[in-house]
Amino acid sequence: MTTPTPPAPAGPPGSAEIEQQLKAFFTSRSLPTVGTDFDGRSDYGPFIAVGIPSGGIFTGAEQPKTPEEAAMFGGTAGVAYDICYHQACDTITNVNATALDVNSDAIADSVARYAFNTRNLPDREAALTARAAVRAATGSSAS
Repeated sequence: MTTPTPPAPAGPPGSAEIEQQLKAFFTSRSLPTVGTDFDGRSDYGPFIAVGIPSGGIFTGAEQPKTPEEAAMFGGTAGVAYDICYHQACDTITNVNATALDVNSDAIADSVARYAFNTRNLPDREAALTARAAVRAATGSSAS
């Protein structure tokens, strides 16, 4: 029996709102989603390290699908979402054009919404306070 991994800490203030916006995009198109923790495996790491709100779309990578995920997304339980992830076959020739299109639309939707309306994100003072707390905790002098 394996011990469950504890959830990763939440992202900086505003991250939950970004996640909810992305989830709303997929829900509005009747597309299923599964949340994921900030586990340090992606490009968001440096942003959350200095208190910048972050959110994203995790598309599975090398993780095998559970039976429930295979039922939601298609594919085969126990087989990785992307069998070519970080392998020699991980090239432009095996891009899932549908996933690329939908995920690009989701990102564009969120970027456009926050470009015109930031009221759901924390104010600048809250972000600066979060950033200062991270610097204090890590001993970093990055601004």
